[in-house]
Parts: sequence; structure tokens; C-alpha cells
Amino acid sequence: MTHNNNKDGADAGHHDKWEAQSGISFREARQTKLLKVFLVLSVIYTLYLAKTLFIPLVFSAFIALLLSPLVTVGRKLYIPRTISAFVLIGLLIAPFSFLGVELVKPAERWMETLPKISAQLTDHIQEISDKFEKEQNKAQAEADLKRKEDNEDSFFGNWFKEDEPEVKEEPVEENVVTGQIKQGSVEVLLSVLATAPFLIAQVFGSIILILFLLIFGPALFNVFIKDFPVVVNKRRTVVLVGQIQKRLSNYIITISLINGLLGLCTAIAFYLLGVEDAILWGVLVGMLNFVPYLGGLISCTILLMVGVVQYGLVSTAFLPPAVFLCINILESQFITPAILGQSFRLNPLIIILWLAVMGWLWGVMGILLAVPILVCVKIILEHLDVLPHWVKLLESKG
Repeated sequence: MTHNNNKDGADAGHHDKWEAQSGISFREARQTKLLKVFLVLSVIYTLYLAKTLFIPLVFSAFIALLLSPLVTVGRKLYIPRTISAFVLIGLLIAPFSFLGVELVKPAERWMETLPKISAQLTDHIQEISDKFEKEQNKAQAEADLKRKEDNEDSFFGNWFKEDEPEVKEEPVEENVVTGQIKQGSVEVLLSVLATAPFLIAQVFGSIILILFLLIFGPALFNVFIKDFPVVVNKRRTVVLVGQIQKRLSNYIITISLINGLLGLCTAIAFYLLGVEDAILWGVLVGMLNFVPYLGGLISCTILLMVGVVQYGLVSTAFLPPAVFLCINILESQFITPAILGQSFRLNPLIIILWLAVMGWLWGVMGILLAVPILVCVKIILEHLDVLPHWVKLLESKG
């Protein structure tokens, strides 16, 4: 009996100890989850607060990652990295500078005509609202006249007839929508002019940063891999960075060529159709196509406005967006999936949500950088063989 009591006491003590340990582990797990949540929130806050720092860094890192293999090839041909970097930067800037010079005058003309376009649209809106108001007043007057005639025709109508006070018509003030549209167009123009110097400064800063990354980046990377104790598996890290560089470069080059051909085909089609400033709209749709789904929608909206300005409120105004829509459907549904294949497949809903998050964090540049960043994250997760459920979620079929 004594032996059984001792055994029961030992079991009870072991059970209490297990409950205490499980309680501690549960609290530790909950604290770990809370710390992870706070860490994610702090990272998001830091990215939002320091976006003026992170945007040039990320953009320059992508461009340097794209051009670094060419600098390495030049180094094998006994060309110094400095010369190769300067030549590549010049080749990168030259076409954009040429397009910028060619598009300055059309862009200035459209910026000057933006208030006129808004005035025309407000005039059309005012005309439509006036017609609608006249029709309402006419219908109300006819209804009042009919009711008055019915009262006069009735037997007791004239007995209880009272003199109705005359309603004086007041002058109609300018439509509130008209004033808001005019004010909005002016605010957009002023905001663009205000952000232009800051944008130019960021572009020059990014060019200098790309140049220094191409010249001094590989040496810093080699020192980091060899001497820093953080990197445990050095060979795997080098292979991972090389694979990321290769796959991301293929993606960026392929998407850039596809969007460039899309802009070129659009410009040629608009030139043959007689659309004004065809080169400007080709460059614009090519740049906007870097934003999946939303870029095509914005391009169609802009081209519809262009058609209305050039042709007026007629059916011909739908010709520019319709032509672009046909070219865009051919590119997005057949050409791009055939070239990229399944390796860069991403779920459309994930892309839209990610675009919304990056647009909230970093604005327009965040939207342009969103898909390359998401592709880079997917490549890293695949090669590290971690979080496979997240990789499966990213590449799930739409």
C-alpha cells in the first residue's frame, strides 16, 4: 500500500511538473509570436518612413544586378571595371536621354493643354447637366399644368381655387463639379511641377550609386563572404546570389524587351491611324505595362482621353484605346506567358494585393518595383528551400 501511495505521489508530481513546463512553453510561444508581429510592424514602419532612402537603393541594386555580368565579362577581356561601368551607364542613359529630348515638346504641349482639356470636359458636363435640368423643369411644368387643368375641370375646382404665388427664376450658378474639376487639374499640374526637382535629384543619385556598385560592389561582396562569420555556408551563399542574379536578370531583360516591343507596336499603330504624338503614347504605355493589370487599365483611360481631345465626343474617340487593348491582350495572354513560362508564374490576386501594399508604402516607384521585388523574394525562398507553403501560395494558378 505504501509503495502504491509513493507511486501515485510521484505521478502527481510529474504531472504537475509537466503542466508547469507546458504553461511556460505556451507563454514563450505566445511571446515569440507577439515579437514577430512587432518586428513585422516595425519593418513596415521603417520602410514607409525611410522610403526616400530605400527607393533609390532598391532601384540601383536591381540595375547593378542586371549590369554586373556584363562588367564581369569585360573584366575577363582585360577591360577595367571602371571603364566598363562608365560605358554601360552611358549606353543605358543614351536611349532614355534621346527619348526624353524627343518627348519634351509633346509633353509640354499636353501639360499646357491639360487645363484646356479639363475646361472642355467641364463644359460638356455643364451642358449635359443643363439639358438634364431643363428636361426635369419641363416635365415638372407639364405635370403642374395637367394637375391645374384637372382641378379646373372638376365641379368644385373653382370654389377652392387659390392664387398660386409666382415663382421667380434665379440665375443658375456654376456647377460644383465644374469648379472641382478645374481646381483638381490645377492641383495636379502644380504637384507635378513641385516634385520634378526632387525626382531629378533621385535619378542622378541612383545613377551615381549604380556606378559605384558596379565598380566597388564585387570587392565588398567577396570580403563579406570570406571574412564575416554571419555567412556559415559560403559556397551555398555564392551559388544563391549567382542564381538570383541570373534569374532576375533574365526576368528584367525579358519584361523590358516585351514592354519595349509593346510600346513600339502601339506607336506604329497610332502613327498609321493618324493619332497625334504617337511616340509619346507608345513610351507611356510601355512604361505603364511594367505594372501588371493596372498599367493596362490606366493606359486605356489615358488613351480614351487622348481620343476625346483629338476626335471629340464621337465613336472614333474609342479607336486609340481599342487598338491598344487588342495589342495588350495579345501580349499579356499569349506572348508573355509563352516566353516566361512557368518559372515566373505569380498568382494575379497576390500581385494586385502586393501592388496595393507597395503603392501605399512607396508610391508610384513602389508600384513599378513591386513585381521585381516579389520575383526576387520567390527566387530566394525557392533556393533556400524555406517556407514552401508561401512559394506555393505565390505561384498558385489563377
